[in-house]
Amino acid sequence: MNEVGATLYRWEDIPKTEMKPGLNRRFISTERLMVTHLYLDEGSIVPLHDHENEQITCILEGTLRFWLGEDQSEVIDVRAGEVLHIPSGVPHKAEALEQTVDMDIFCPPRQDWLDGTDSYLR
Repeated sequence: MNEVGATLYRWEDIPKTEMKPGLNRRFISTERLMVTHLYLDEGSIVPLHDHENEQITCILEGTLRFWLGEDQSEVIDVRAGEVLHIPSGVPHKAEALEQTVDMDIFCPPRQDWLDGTDSYLR
């Protein structure tokens, strides 16, 4: 931290946590937001879930297919260089169609990720 309170992070300095085979993550959390890197092997699935947090998903490498809504009727493929906004409370599921690096931004931070109660990912 410097005199104005800014903090510099390096992704490679943040431990990568294996959530389950084929899905790893790193995250940085501040008082009001969280930014994450998810590393997904082709075929890796993030099960259907929802949360109070507003979510911005930026695909850095690869492609993620999202199913949105309670009935999963809306399907969107998000590719490298594309960004998906998921409003608070919207159920969603994702599958990596190829090796994928996904940067997610959450506001507010995901409390379940901070306290380890994110069992849907494990």
